[in-house]
Amino acid sequence: MGYWLPFGVALLISLLLTPIAGRLSRRWGMVATPGGRRTHPGPIPKLGGLPLFAAFLVGAGLAYWMLPPPSMEEARLLRGVVLGSVVMFAAGLIDDRYELPPRVLFIFQFAGAAVAIYHAVFIQRFNMPGVGEVNIPMDEHLWAALLVYAITTVWIVGMVNTINFLDGLDGLAAGVGLIAALLFAWHGYSLEQTTVAAFPLVLAGALLGFLPFNFAPARIFLGSAGAYFLGYGLATMSILSPAKIATALLVLAVPILDVAWQIFDRARHGKSPFRGDRGHLHFRLSDFGLPTRRIVLGYYAVALGFGLVAILAPGAVDKLIALTVLSAAVLATMWWLTRRQRAR
Repeated sequence: MGYWLPFGVALLISLLLTPIAGRLSRRWGMVATPGGRRTHPGPIPKLGGLPLFAAFLVGAGLAYWMLPPPSMEEARLLRGVVLGSVVMFAAGLIDDRYELPPRVLFIFQFAGAAVAIYHAVFIQRFNMPGVGEVNIPMDEHLWAALLVYAITTVWIVGMVNTINFLDGLDGLAAGVGLIAALLFAWHGYSLEQTTVAAFPLVLAGALLGFLPFNFAPARIFLGSAGAYFLGYGLATMSILSPAKIATALLVLAVPILDVAWQIFDRARHGKSPFRGDRGHLHFRLSDFGLPTRRIVLGYYAVALGFGLVAILAPGAVDKLIALTVLSAAVLATMWWLTRRQRAR
């Protein structure tokens, strides 16, 4: 009951508030219109982040109250996740209203990363195949602390933008985020992280309540507020236990590699890496005639399959092999699609 009641409350709040958010979005003129990389029919509300964030806050508060009190260290970590989420949600909400330039958005993203780091949510320990657990000695060397802060900032900012770019087809980012959050909760529970495991489970409940309205054909979009909040939540929750970083890399390997490819491809053609276009894998598959639902369900299957590998694989080497195989397949697909698109 301590786990499933917060999950159910978050699901119910998201389910009830999403239609209201859609009406408010239309009333306030906060809608996504077709054009550019968007080809959806007619204006679609983009305040989906509002019910998602509200459902998460209520569910997380309920979980914190119902479950056994976390240790002081865990309480500080969870506070960092929540406070940083507030920063990212606010930044996305302002962007949904005023369409902020990339440099301003990056300032907000770095601020969110700083909030996480201040609350000790950083990547200090991780596993390496053939080496075992690596623990960077932050207390002994200044360079080590700076290295940890830099790695953490890149991870959080990168994940926020990865989810934002992934939010290009109906239900894609929300569904992949749902799978990732469920796997994080499972993994945290297996590591006996009682309250820590509840937070991604609550996020999964909020996403499950939102997804029926966002799946193709979508009646509401995540918007920047929802995408930034979701990306930040997944990034920070994967840091709360070192082993979850491997899970995040495998669950989100396709969108992460897709963003990396786009940055490289745009840079070598003299384009801004931060200017959105239809070069992302999901857009290219759509432009080749694949139905949206088939593309989205394919992403779900890959995320779930490799996420299970991350949790059930016996060792780090097996996870590395899975990540290498998936990376090679994704990059080969991107290369082939790029050649076909230019040939056409």
